[in-house]
Amino acid sequence: MSQTNDRENRDVARQRSHIYGLLATFYRQEVTSDFLRQIKAPQFLGVFSDLGLEMGQDLFQKSEESVLEEMSVEYARLLLGPGRHISPHESVHLPEEEGGTGQLWGKPAVKVKKFIEASGLEYKSEYSGLPDHISVELEFMQHLTLREAQAWEEDGRKGSEFYLNIEKTFMEEHLTRWIPIFCEKVMEETEMPFYKGMAALTKKFIEFEQEEMVDKSG
Repeated sequence: MSQTNDRENRDVARQRSHIYGLLATFYRQEVTSDFLRQIKAPQFLGVFSDLGLEMGQDLFQKSEESVLEEMSVEYARLLLGPGRHISPHESVHLPEEEGGTGQLWGKPAVKVKKFIEASGLEYKSEYSGLPDHISVELEFMQHLTLREAQAWEEDGRKGSEFYLNIEKTFMEEHLTRWIPIFCEKVMEETEMPFYKGMAALTKKFIEFEQEEMVDKSG
């Protein structure tokens, strides 16, 4: 019975890791052909449908080239600037009493950097962005959940507890404090169903993860 539960928990951790990775890729760069194929796969469309989210008909009716061009323009407008845009960085969205400044490289960025390094994971040598970018924080969770899955397979609950505790702490101290706020701003600003849907998916996934972690520790 215990081995069966361990395998189930391993599989769940792998699924979570996949979602974190997909979301990290989405926010890291403009949508690519490969990413577009992944989100049009039945498995991903099923997730959208289960959550009552829409991706928009343009995704299926227009040519891939046309869709990618429109998404590229919207990505730059929403998240890059140089004009008014929604910064995908934690420091910008937290209130001042929580270390936010409304500007880049606030206290949260330093805290995220130290947290990731203290966990034993390192930044890629070529990485030159800010540590509190949403894609970095989501990628960190992707790696944690993947290691959790490996721990379930090798050492059961005893081995996985270490990673589960890190995930819970990072979720409480960082992700839940600003990502839902960021996602709400994206949903309000964009008129493209795809970006609205991806922001809604991100918000719901983070909230679901938080609830699951509370239940597990309760």
